[in-house]
Amino acid sequence: MPDVWKPSVTVAAIIERDGLFLLVEEETSEGIRFNQPAGHLDPHESLEQAVVRETLEETAHDFTPTALVGMYMSRYVSARTGHDVTYLSFSFCGEVGAKYDQPLDAGILRAVWMSYDELVACKDKHRSPSVLQRVIDYLDGKRAPLSLLQTDPSVYEVINNG
Repeated sequence: MPDVWKPSVTVAAIIERDGLFLLVEEETSEGIRFNQPAGHLDPHESLEQAVVRETLEETAHDFTPTALVGMYMSRYVSARTGHDVTYLSFSFCGEVGAKYDQPLDAGILRAVWMSYDELVACKDKHRSPSVLQRVIDYLDGKRAPLSLLQTDPSVYEVINNG
């Protein structure tokens, strides 16, 4: 059977407080970049669970998603490795909660609050073009209810194949 093409599913949190957006500064194969708290969907979790987990791991903040801002599809080819990946990313806005005293994920240098103008000024350092587009869509008021997302209970089941 030939290989089946599969996009990498990711999530991202657009977190705004007092006109500032919570971003992470991270080490990547392309150098140090800015991104929203974001990451891959893990087995046995919903999209909402993934964005809560990723936000906690990358910023040490609780996050409660309240709406879906957008779904973004992009293709990335690493200039360094030639690695070709298509990403399908689900971006959420919501409420930021408590901040914990815990280490951040490997590769995350710091969590930083930035204004829209600061974000625009460093767009050459964004992890992807979606970083700014997510904020623009958020500021434009794009919101879809979380009820549009359905996770079948089978997702949470662990199947023993051994």
